[in-house]
Amino acid sequence: MLAFTIRRLAQSVLVMLAVALVAFALFRFVGDPVATMLGQEASAADRAALRDQLGLNDPFVVQFWNFITRAVQGDFGVSYRLREPVLPLILSRLPATLELALVSGTAAFIGGVGLGIYTALRRKGWLSNLIMTVSLIGVSLPTFLIGVLLIWIFAVELKWLPSFGRGETVRLGWWTTGFLTPSGRASLILPAITLGLYQMTLIMRLVRAEMLEVLRADYIKFARARGLSQRAIHFGHALKNTLVPVITITGLQLGSIIAFSIITETVFQWPGVGALFINSVQAVDVPVMAAYLMMIALVFVVINLIVDMLYYAVDPRLRADRGAAH
Repeated sequence: MLAFTIRRLAQSVLVMLAVALVAFALFRFVGDPVATMLGQEASAADRAALRDQLGLNDPFVVQFWNFITRAVQGDFGVSYRLREPVLPLILSRLPATLELALVSGTAAFIGGVGLGIYTALRRKGWLSNLIMTVSLIGVSLPTFLIGVLLIWIFAVELKWLPSFGRGETVRLGWWTTGFLTPSGRASLILPAITLGLYQMTLIMRLVRAEMLEVLRADYIKFARARGLSQRAIHFGHALKNTLVPVITITGLQLGSIIAFSIITETVFQWPGVGALFINSVQAVDVPVMAAYLMMIALVFVVINLIVDMLYYAVDPRLRADRGAAH
């Protein structure tokens, strides 16, 4: 287990370096931050002075090395647009994004697993067929259109829920949360549904397919022949083996929820990191864009590491294969 973890950590470091290199190289071609900061009427001398101040005249290797050494220390520079340190700027927006991702991810996992099990065990029932038909909406419709439809129905027509913003928040140290206020909880419902609907349908279909395959396995037939109850067969044997691939997909989907919350945050004007990234792209704010991509890469790397370790712990075949290799 220790050797497995060390090897995964080494791979994670290489992935982070590769992402940093690609991101830093691509952002050299998205535009000129000096023109955005000074405007078109600035003199050539002012432009040259600002480029020298920002280190944009240094060779690419020097710029990348400076970026990496500072990033390791938690220093991602200063935002070109807001003239504030990047790390505190991202941390101030991070609670909103993580709160939204936590709620939508939890709802997607619970709803996806529950509906997947039900549609697998009752696959010929009318309700199961209805659920599978309705689930096509979550797979087919783009996220922004789902958000707009929810706003139109529940905010404009029914006036039950707010259409934008995070509502009233409470500060707990550096963290801000809307869980503790009625308006904060109400503001979270529509964005969470919008962000988690696709993931829920994906998990549901995966669980259903895996459950149906497991129920046809020989050891399930043997368990029935032994006279075990349906509950013991379905939840003691079938579900345990069904969840092995689901762990991998769910982990990746949690990373996707955080990474691709940009669209949902834009539609609902949610004050998260995704909205900050969109504004930074428009202003060619390279430090913020680079820090955001590094953060997303770190999220995926950590989640993949956790998923690999859980997969190793859940699936005894991996431990047996590794023991046989030694």
